[in-house]
Amino acid sequence: MNGAEGFWDGRTVMVTGGAGFLGSHLVEDLRTRSDDVEIFVPRSREYDLRGKSDIRRAFEDSGADTVIHLAASVGGIGANRDNPGRYFYDNAIMGVELIEQARQFGVDKCTILGTICSYPKHTPVPFSEEDLFDGYPEETNAPYGIAKKALLTQSKAYRKQWDFDSIYLLPVNLYGPRDDFDLETSHVIPAIIRKAIEARERGDDAITAWGTGEPTREFLYVKDAAEGILDATEQYNRSDPVNLGSGDEISIRDLIETIVDLTGFDGDVEWDTSKPDGQPRRRLDTSRARERFGWEATTELEDGLRRTIEWYEEQRIDEGGD
Repeated sequence: MNGAEGFWDGRTVMVTGGAGFLGSHLVEDLRTRSDDVEIFVPRSREYDLRGKSDIRRAFEDSGADTVIHLAASVGGIGANRDNPGRYFYDNAIMGVELIEQARQFGVDKCTILGTICSYPKHTPVPFSEEDLFDGYPEETNAPYGIAKKALLTQSKAYRKQWDFDSIYLLPVNLYGPRDDFDLETSHVIPAIIRKAIEARERGDDAITAWGTGEPTREFLYVKDAAEGILDATEQYNRSDPVNLGSGDEISIRDLIETIVDLTGFDGDVEWDTSKPDGQPRRRLDTSRARERFGWEATTELEDGLRRTIEWYEEQRIDEGGD
């Protein structure tokens, strides 16, 4: 949905994380929405967004009047467990200072990406935005989730004191082409795709998955997420948080069995129950996004998984294997 016709014309948009997984898709989508939009992506080798001086320099160099903040330090359950201090500090300092500098530089629209990890561990399903502060997040995700949730408080405070137009979006677990397939940092979908394909090629009898397989998750195809973020930036002007998700829930066991089937791996899945499961259930109430800016996800999970697997296999061929 491309509402708010002409919104992007003449704008200079800073997209932090714009060269990353979600950001690359968002930048592509944004370019289709206007022939008269300037896009500035501050690359980490030139701008360390954890530093005030580098953030100021990014605003000075770009002249941005619109900010979409996607950049984050994040990983899967294992990475979150191993880097709690780093993920808290990096995400908190980067977001807080970026929003403050955006205010000082007169940015007229700031879109902030939060995380589903901010929800309390035992949030009633489906997760409603009203439940966000009703408990402590799941322990392995808590430092990251709390750091990102602080930015919602900042957004609301800045709107109240300075009428700063920022919005806060909560995307559920993303997947799709260009995802992180590094087994040290990847989330469940790319990790299992890689494991299954490599096991198929080696002729292995089994692959290993973390936990019990009992928890449930909701997944959002990356191109749907990019569209939702841009639609919200165009049309939404309140600091109330908004979930972005598919609204569909699947168990990790069923998810992995689906991926195994789609990759053509005919071996077994062995469950390492010494590894953490993470949050017991995740499914979002997505009605607010539909009601406030007319957005709904359109990609079915199996279709999105198939596209992701095809992309990964093509990349491996192009690179001569993994």
